[in-house]
Formats: sequence, structure tokens, C-alpha cells
Amino acid sequence: MGRMMNILLFSLISFLSTISLVQSEDPYIYQTWIVNYTTLAPLGVPQKIITINGSFPGPKINCTSNNNIVINVFNNLDEPLLFTWNGIQQRKNSWQEGTLGTNCPIPPGKNYTYRFQVKDQIGTYFYYPTTSTHRAAGGYGLLAVHSRDLIPVPFDLPEDDYAVFVGDWYTKSHDMLRKFLDSGRSLARPDGVIINGKHGKGDGTDAPMFTMIPGKTYRYRFCNVGLKNSINVRIQGHTMKLVEVEGSHTVQNLYDSLDVHLGQCYSVLVTADQKPKDYYIVASTRFTQNELVSTATIRYVGGKGPASPVLPQAPSGSWAWSVNQFRSFRWNLTASAARPNPQGSYHYGKINITRTIKLVTNPAATIGGKRRFVVNGVSHVDPETPLKLAEYYGVANRVFKYNLIGDQPLDNIRNPTIAPNVINGTFRNFVEIIFENHDKSVQTWHLSGYSFFAVA
Repeated sequence: MGRMMNILLFSLISFLSTISLVQSEDPYIYQTWIVNYTTLAPLGVPQKIITINGSFPGPKINCTSNNNIVINVFNNLDEPLLFTWNGIQQRKNSWQEGTLGTNCPIPPGKNYTYRFQVKDQIGTYFYYPTTSTHRAAGGYGLLAVHSRDLIPVPFDLPEDDYAVFVGDWYTKSHDMLRKFLDSGRSLARPDGVIINGKHGKGDGTDAPMFTMIPGKTYRYRFCNVGLKNSINVRIQGHTMKLVEVEGSHTVQNLYDSLDVHLGQCYSVLVTADQKPKDYYIVASTRFTQNELVSTATIRYVGGKGPASPVLPQAPSGSWAWSVNQFRSFRWNLTASAARPNPQGSYHYGKINITRTIKLVTNPAATIGGKRRFVVNGVSHVDPETPLKLAEYYGVANRVFKYNLIGDQPLDNIRNPTIAPNVINGTFRNFVEIIFENHDKSVQTWHLSGYSFFAVA
């Protein structure tokens, strides 16, 4: 009898453990994407646009921290296609990152299923195609990671949540832009600016893109998805309260306008506290001789009257103004992010730096007949075999060499090397990276798979 009771007790514990394991698995989100070329005219000129399920921008991925994302992508283009999930850290599994260093592209007419987890992250990100200048043809969309219900968020739930993709745009096809670069030419001045795939004329004839109920507060997620220019965004007659920058809650300062640099995403709160009528979101290029401008209309529910034709101007300051604005962004040390503990509970300043790497970029030049940038004397090229695959199968020495560049750049490099540029790191090292830009334009860096906050 005692033995039988022990067996029953063991079986019950095993059964309950199984239930616990099943229930503890994080939820899954499934999407199927059909990727095609579609003829659209964002700037009034018909051109070939990459659409996902017939839409541009593509479908939103609205998920919660720790969700598992499964996306089956069917490539109906006439060339290989690869998507990356910009800003997602790919914890413990970088095989789904979607760059040529980790993944092979999806061949034309084939499909591939991406599987990844948004582990211990919250915030605003976007996905986009990474091969063959495809990003110049669209194919991008929102990836928003929300906090779990038990995690406090440092602001009230907004009435609605809007994605605003801003960026410069070319009427030339992405094929033509690639040919320019491959022939040693630079990308010329963009032809315009678009907001969510459309160019607003600001003359009162555009249909409203967003609506607001008087007295309510809304979250706008601004992302610069362009190719070349920083973009300043502002909302006619309204201030913007910055609450999140790429996965970090910020000190909630108010801004009349924000400079959003290439690849960046900001979240702001906007309260509908003005006279009920139409207002413009204005997006314009920064640091350019001729300013390119686009608008999108916000309509107050029940409001009457068009938006004022007088658009708010971008700041007149130069790069220094933009840098100083960025320096005003501060980490909210008392707010929780993906976990219950505050963002400031881990004191990074007390960690000893084990390695300092200085990366220097020079102006683009024609090297080997193509337009190339150089970092510490090396211009990177992607090998036919992804770097991780080469390493995994033990053939890395046939595909690339580690550490072609040192931690400090060499002086007076006259003949840059064209090769895969791979830096070997040590697990759990705390690395300081110094970026030095010798170009005449603002450069944006993305450290794929890592979170960081600029300190100087």
C-alpha cells in the first residue's frame, strides 16, 4: 500500500510538473508573409515597390516581451531576399538575425520560416530587407514589443498606438541605385520624403492618416527608415513627450521637434489638447542644402477646419544642435523595462572595462570600381558562406580571417583591404567602443544583437 501511494504521489508530481512546463512556455505569434513587387507611386512616379501581403509598409508585429515569433516568408521576387529584425537581440540564438553574416537569403520562388524570441526586451523596432539595396524599395514594417502585464510602465496606457515611418525616398529603382554604387558613383540627392509610404503635400487635400479624440493621449512611434538623411519630425501645435528610445524608457522631457537619425526609433506621447481640427505631422531632411518636406494629417474626431498651411520649421541649428538634443535624452533609472527591477538597478559604471575598440570611418571612395566605406582600413564584403555557418562547420579559415583590424586604427592607410571584417571577442568581456567619424555627414551605427546607450 505504501509503495502504491509513493507511485501515485510520484505520478501526480510528474503530471503537475508536466502541466507547469506546458503552461510556462511563452506564447507564440504566427504570421505568413507573401512578398511581391507591386507598382506604386509614393512620389507620384510609378515604381517597383516591395510589398508584404499587398501592403507598404508591411504588417505590424505587435508582441509582448518573451513572446516567440514565427514568420513564414514566401519570396515571390526575382532575386534572393533576407529580412532582419533591427534591434532584436536574438538571445542565445543568433541564427535568425537575417543578415548575410548569419543567414543565407531566401531564393526566388521559395519560402523560409523565421523563428525567434523577443527575450527580455520591450520597445520600438522595425524589420527590413537587408540584401541588394531592397530597403530602398520598401519591405519594412513595425516590430513593437510591449511590457508584460505584471511589469509597471512609467506612463498611462495611451488611447491608441501609431507607427510613423519617415525617410528619404528615391524614384529610381533599387536596381538602379545598386548599379550606381557598383559603378563607383554615389547616391544622389533623394527625390523626396515619405511618411508611411506616402508623400503629403500639405495643401489640405490629403486624407487623414491619424485620428485623435479631444483630451486623449496617443503614442506615436517614429522610425527613420530612409537611406541617407536624418529627419526632423514635429507636430503642428503640439509638444511631444519622449518616453522610449529603442527599448529603454527615458526621462520624460517635452520636445517641439526631434531629430531622428537613420535606423533610430523614438516613442512619444501626444495629447489632443488643441482646438478640434486638422493638424500636420511634418518630416523634413536635416543637414541638406535643399530641405525636402512631407506631411501627414492628424484629424481630431468631431473637429472642423483644415490644418494651417503654415508649417512649423525645423531647428536652424547645425549638427551641434542635434548632438545636444541627443545628449538631453536620459535613461529613466527608476522605471522598469522588460523585468520588474528598475533599469538603473545594475550599475554599469562600476564594471571594469576589459577592452577598448576604436572604429574610424572615412568618407566613401571608389575602391575596386565600387563605392565603398572603410572602417580602420578594411572595407567589408560578405562571403558566399555566412560567417556563422563557416565557423559552425569548421571552415572559417577558408572563408575569412579574424582581426584584420586592431583595437586601434593604423595611421595613413593608403590601400584599404577588401575582405570580411570580423573582430574576435571574448565571452563576458565588457567592451568600450569609440566611434570616430571622418566623413562630412552624420553616420549611424547599429550593433546587431546588443543593447547599448551612448555615454559621450
